[in-house]
Amino acid sequence: MPKPETKIIPEPVIEKRGRRIFTTDYKLSIIQQADACKHGEIGMLLRREKLYSNQLAQWRREFAQNGVAGLAKSQPGPPPTKTPEQKGAL
Repeated sequence: MPKPETKIIPEPVIEKRGRRIFTTDYKLSIIQQADACKHGEIGMLLRREKLYSNQLAQWRREFAQNGVAGLAKSQPGPPPTKTPEQKGAL
């Protein structure tokens, strides 16, 4: 008896995820919640919100330097070095 074909076809909408966008209010809320945390509770906050510690550190730095205006827009990552066509040729 031949095995049934088990080919999985992923949905492109699900596979392609964009970057998360954090509002100024959200960033400020996370900073305030982190400041209210006791020793050892920040990790739980970050896991619950699915954030990295460097994001919190960057938001704190931006807030300390420029206040709420500093949280308005973070710098994106480095520009891509390859075009989509070059990435597909791998």
